[in-house]
Amino acid sequence: MRLEDVELVQRVEVGDADALIVIDLQNDFMPSGALPVEGGDAIVPSINALAEKFHRLGNPIIATQDWHPPGHLSFASSHGRKPFERYEAEGIGPVLWPDHCVQGSPGADFHPGFDAKLAKAVIRKGFRPAVDSYSAFVENDRRTRTGLSGYLRELGVERIFLCGLALDYCVHFSALHGRELGFEVLIPIDLTKAIDSPPGNLSRALDLMVGRGVKFTRSERISARG
Repeated sequence: MRLEDVELVQRVEVGDADALIVIDLQNDFMPSGALPVEGGDAIVPSINALAEKFHRLGNPIIATQDWHPPGHLSFASSHGRKPFERYEAEGIGPVLWPDHCVQGSPGADFHPGFDAKLAKAVIRKGFRPAVDSYSAFVENDRRTRTGLSGYLRELGVERIFLCGLALDYCVHFSALHGRELGFEVLIPIDLTKAIDSPPGNLSRALDLMVGRGVKFTRSERISARG
């Protein structure tokens, strides 16, 4: 499936049981970062605008943050290999990455334009040296929970809006796990960008998300209730 072929919900009203999750809006995923996502910086102002809308309504906003220790096994440098080489191991893969979002480094910081103070909570992930964590809910070993689902349930959340980076990795897996955990999932397609590595990964990710009932819209179609 191509991005332009995704069917969009025409009108969305933010309800009492909705939450906004902003995925990995960090310096290393910006065009000048260690693992750049093309156009990643361009979505920051519109994400802020949507976050402000949720904030005014009193709806929860959660941000996630990749938080890798030095020498993380998802890094190509940890294996003496080149970034983006294919690699599969439990909790790691399908490719190896450049060193990125190392704990406490400037690259791990949120983009300076992101209004992170609006977030009620920050979920850090990928901090176990031998397990990566694309999803905001479940790490890549498919067993370890981040605790986000329980937090959302305590707040009475039933539907999540996902935005941020990258569409075919952390947004994608967060969407799939959100559905598995019983949440409705909606992605404003203009508030996310993809890596598409290996080639074709974005198409595969879109097919899976649509097949699992993930919905898509555009941010200008999201209105405040009342």
